Amino acid sequence: MSVLANRFLSALALTFLPLSAWAADVVIPDPNYASGRATAYATKAIVEDALGLEVEMLPTTAVPVIFEAMSRGKGEIDVWTETWLPNQSGPVDKYVKGDGTVVLGEKSFPAKQGYCVTRAAYDAGVKTVFDLANPKNAALFDTDGDGKGEIWIGAQGWQSTNTETIRARDYGFADFFELQSTDEAVATAGLDAAAKADKPWVGYCYSPHQNFAIYDLTFLEEPPYNPADFVMVQPAEDPAWKEKSHVASAYADTTVHFSWAKSLEERQPQLVALLKNIQFSADDVNTWSLDIVNGGDPDTIARDWVAAHPDLMAQWMGR
Repeated sequence: MSVLANRFLSALALTFLPLSAWAADVVIPDPNYASGRATAYATKAIVEDALGLEVEMLPTTAVPVIFEAMSRGKGEIDVWTETWLPNQSGPVDKYVKGDGTVVLGEKSFPAKQGYCVTRAAYDAGVKTVFDLANPKNAALFDTDGDGKGEIWIGAQGWQSTNTETIRARDYGFADFFELQSTDEAVATAGLDAAAKADKPWVGYCYSPHQNFAIYDLTFLEEPPYNPADFVMVQPAEDPAWKEKSHVASAYADTTVHFSWAKSLEERQPQLVALLKNIQFSADDVNTWSLDIVNGGDPDTIARDWVAAHPDLMAQWMGR
């Protein structure tokens, strides 16, 4: 079976039917954003180099589907390299802390998330999230003349996109903006056009991310994280999630972890031992992401990095 056909059947299986077996030794999601692709392909290269296992990359970013597939433990998805906390605390609470069918790795690297603006927007006086709750300021971001600004709140399938929907409401600017939820590539194209024209742009941002190396972006100031003001109920948890959520503060300290199917402890114990030791850095992820955005092949970038770090590979393998 061709790789393309295999991926097509994989996507169908994840959407409709649980599989009882999988062709590859290890299946890792290949998300549609550069930093996610960076960690996924780096993990692929490390696993293939260290253990000689065949790793299949499955294009998907639907976090609930990813966790459900790992939970079933049948090889549909084995490892998720982009477990962002607190964003994905819902599925972590359910499958890691509750059902015990998914394992959350202890090692992580730090991240940051919030809203950011271009230099033109910042210089125009948009410096805090509350500056967005102003029709005059919102008009700075109106590119189609409909009377509302445009703000990108994330891609479909991201847990953070639901959170940003609530934050826009509770920060008081939702009525002045069109909340756009598109593929990240579409949002980046809009950012690129705005930056080159020295125009205002605002949207959800996260770091590590290559955009901070390419554009002059600034995070908007927000009230510090307050658990009482950060109550997020995801749609999968309750149909009345919007009514039951209240988010009006910055995110808690953000970390990015591996997670994997508990069944790997029996199916691939050496892989689990390796996953427990891998430690990426935010600087590495930034570098890989920028190389990918600049046209580099993520698999080649990852393999070159692995080849240049034999001592680190040996350390992670416990040699």
